[in-house]
Amino acid sequence: MSPDVLVCGAGVGGLAAARALGGLGLDVLVVDKQPRIRPIAKGEVLQPGALRRLRSWGVEKRLDAQGAVRLGRLVVRDPRGTALMSLDYGQLPAPDQWLLAHDHTTILAALAESLGPGVELRRGVRAEAPLRDDSGRITGLRLAEGGRVHEERAPLVVAADGISSRLRSWAGIEARRVDYSHRLVSFDIGDADAAARADDFSAYVTDRGLRLLYPLPGGRLRLYLQTGPDELRGVTARGELADWAARALSQVPALEPLTAPLLAHLDSRQTLPVGRLLSPRLAGRGLALVGEAAYAVHPMAAQGMNTAITSAGALAERLSGHLERTGEMSAAAVDGALRDYHDRQLPLLAQAATTSGNAARMVTDLSWRGRVLGRRAVRHTGANPRLLHTVTHNMSGLGPRPLTLLDRLQQLGLLPDPRAHRVPAAPAGRPQPM
Repeated sequence: MSPDVLVCGAGVGGLAAARALGGLGLDVLVVDKQPRIRPIAKGEVLQPGALRRLRSWGVEKRLDAQGAVRLGRLVVRDPRGTALMSLDYGQLPAPDQWLLAHDHTTILAALAESLGPGVELRRGVRAEAPLRDDSGRITGLRLAEGGRVHEERAPLVVAADGISSRLRSWAGIEARRVDYSHRLVSFDIGDADAAARADDFSAYVTDRGLRLLYPLPGGRLRLYLQTGPDELRGVTARGELADWAARALSQVPALEPLTAPLLAHLDSRQTLPVGRLLSPRLAGRGLALVGEAAYAVHPMAAQGMNTAITSAGALAERLSGHLERTGEMSAAAVDGALRDYHDRQLPLLAQAATTSGNAARMVTDLSWRGRVLGRRAVRHTGANPRLLHTVTHNMSGLGPRPLTLLDRLQQLGLLPDPRAHRVPAAPAGRPQPM
C-alpha cells in the first residue's frame, strides 16, 4: 500500500519529520540515498527549543542514557579565555535551561529508534524524479533501489535532502546558497588534560577568526578552527598540518594546553565549507521543505539542526489541524496545511537566520570594519543584562524576540540603555543533569 507521507532524506530534518508525522498515526516511508550513516562533525549541540520536541518523543531520554553532555552557557571569549559575552541558559524558565551535546551519529540513531511502527526507513534509495498529477501537483517520487526503478506515491512528500535539494528544484523553488569567505576545520580531541576540558560552548574571538570548543561524551572535545578558503590547500603532509594546528592554538593562550592532544588527533580532521540559505518558500503543492532543504546557517550559533527539528514539529501540527477538520489525507487538506506551515514557519526561520547571521559575523568577520563592529557588539551586549537575556532567549529557540533598531544601536554602544537591568526574575534553581 502507498504511504501517507514520503520523506526524502534521513538526516535530522527527515527523521524528525517522520517522527512527528508518524505520531499523527500516518504511514510514513523515509528513503535516503546513503546506504549508512556517515560520521560528520555537524549538528552536535541541541538548543532548548529543539529539546522540547525531543523530550516529548522520548529522544532526550535516549541521549541522556548514552552519556549526553549538558551545557549551561554559550560564551564568547577573548584569546586568554576571559568571557566577553556569556549567555546563561540558567536564566531561562525550567526545564529549558540546558544545551545538550552528543555525536551527530548518536542523535540520528536516537531519532531513528524513536520512530513508531507506522514509519519505515529504507537506505540506499535514490530519488530520480518527481511524480505529478494532471494539475502539476507533486504526488510522489520515482525511486532507484537495489538495481530497479519504481514509483512511490503519497499525498504528502517531504524534501529533507539537504542544502542542494533536488526536490526543492523540482518544485520550482529557487533558493540561493551564500558561502561564507572562510571554512571550518574540525577536530575530535580525546585524552585532554582535565584543566583543558571545556565545560560550556565557547567561541574564542581572535585576529585569525573563530576558535570554537565544546565537550562531547567520553571526555572528548570538539574543536573548530576558522581558515581561509585556500589556507590548507595543498597541505597533505602530517608535519605541515601539525605546524598549522600548533600555530592556530599558539595564538589563543587559553587553548594552548590542548596542543599536545590536538596533535595526537590530527587524523580526525574534517574540513567543512560554510554557507547559509533561506528558501523563499517552504512548500509547494504536495511538497514540504524541512531541514537544510529549507534553511541552513553558520554552525557558530548552533541553530541549523534545532530549527530542522522545530520545523518538523510545526509541519505536523499544521497537518494535524487540517486532518481534524477533514478526516482524510486529501490533496486539499494537505495543501491547506502546507500553506499554513509556510505562513507560520517562514517568519520564524527568517528571525533565526538574522540571529545566527549576526552571531557569526561578530566572531568570524576579519575585515577591519567587521572586527571593529563585531568586538563592540560583543562587549556592549555582554555588559547589558537585558540584551543578554533577549539574545539568550532567541538563541534557545523558545520563540523570537526581535531586536529593535534601538536595541541594535545600544548593542554597538552608540546609545545608552536605561533599561539595561530590566530582566525577568531568574528561576530559583537549575535542574540537575540526569
